[in-house]
Amino acid sequence: MKRTAVPLATLALLLPLAACGGGAQAGTGSTVTVTVGYQSKTINTVTAGTLLRSLGYFEQQLNALHDGHTYRVVWQDYATGAPITAQMTAGKIDIGSMGDFPLLINAARGRQLGRPTHLVSVTGYNLRGGLNTIVTAPDSKLSSLQDLKGKKVSTSVGSAADGTLVRALQRAGIDPDKGIEKLNQQPAVGASALAAGSADALSQFVAWPGLLAYQGKAKALYDGARLNLPTFHGVTAREDFAQQRPAVLEAFLKAQAQATDYLGAHPVAAAEKVAKATGLPAEVVYLYNGAHGISTFDPAVKPQQVSALKQDVAVLKSAKLTGDIDVDSFVDDQYVRKALGSAYPKDLAATPPPAAGEVWPKGAETTRTFKSADELLKYVAQHRPDVRAAYVPDATTGTLWFADKAVWVADGSRLLPFVAPATAQAYVGAHPGARTVSYADALGRAS
Repeated sequence: MKRTAVPLATLALLLPLAACGGGAQAGTGSTVTVTVGYQSKTINTVTAGTLLRSLGYFEQQLNALHDGHTYRVVWQDYATGAPITAQMTAGKIDIGSMGDFPLLINAARGRQLGRPTHLVSVTGYNLRGGLNTIVTAPDSKLSSLQDLKGKKVSTSVGSAADGTLVRALQRAGIDPDKGIEKLNQQPAVGASALAAGSADALSQFVAWPGLLAYQGKAKALYDGARLNLPTFHGVTAREDFAQQRPAVLEAFLKAQAQATDYLGAHPVAAAEKVAKATGLPAEVVYLYNGAHGISTFDPAVKPQQVSALKQDVAVLKSAKLTGDIDVDSFVDDQYVRKALGSAYPKDLAATPPPAAGEVWPKGAETTRTFKSADELLKYVAQHRPDVRAAYVPDATTGTLWFADKAVWVADGSRLLPFVAPATAQAYVGAHPGARTVSYADALGRAS
């Protein structure tokens, strides 16, 4: 990555200093270390983390600055946003990516500790809230939120998934503090608790619900998109770093835009790259990040997302995780506006692609798109041995889900998929004659 000649004696002095870590001020002379915190397995952040790192776009953008500096990028991988915030407020991480609720905690801690941060761009989002899902064990008898009363529910307190759980319970008339026994656990611990039977349900963020469903270790109980409230992940940067190194932050955001374009143009290849880097099944990555996946990616900070953040503050305050947060001062899109230039208005106005089913044939580098569930089922029935994965959008919320894990409803000649049983039952209740059927039955009807 070096573009300037450095004498060997000087280099010997620079390397130990650069290796000390700690933000863009690490190193001396012409060496600048930029530390990026990301969550490799939180695949809604791939355009600012896993995928971006694998493509090398940030390093390329830094090398193109031609400002007399040699840049060294340090990528630090974490399971959640909390440790990224801790390192940012300690001045050791310059740029980080995390979910909406952790972003607010990031804002609060930054102000509290005199290390203010700002939301500078968005990674993946779902305008209805479909990134978070409540799941139960495969053999669980629980079929609705009402069934959670008095049950043990695992979630990560302060996460977007916890926010979904709280809001969903409130809408169902259940006190989120007294109506259930909440287990504050990291996603992997919660997944183990669900498998062991020490948790009755698990509320988590991308990619855990899809992963557990794909592995046959869980089934969906509640689709977060029923809240119809945006949820997203975004990029946060330290204010002092942004002011001292605006060109570096702009280079990062340009690289993020490049990674976003790559993801849009090559969704299957991107899923394979992320799968290779994380160990997650590519089929699960594609569920969220595919052409019609649960996540939509464009870096612009949309008014709907800012509005959702303001509503999220109340949830964090009620949990005594933060006090008041000035969301308007936390959001700062000046850098991404400059990075995207004339493309920014287009990204700001961008909307998710229309819901559609997809089949990923084995060995294929592209997927096949279907306008209706009936057409998709007919294709799957005829090509079953050659299908790697099949995805269908929930008939009510549009949330994509694995076809063989969906709840199917037959309504006359129509076959309709749903993520969760309660959503399917709501449809059945409103449509006389409609009834739930098995996936096998649905395939048989379509063939």
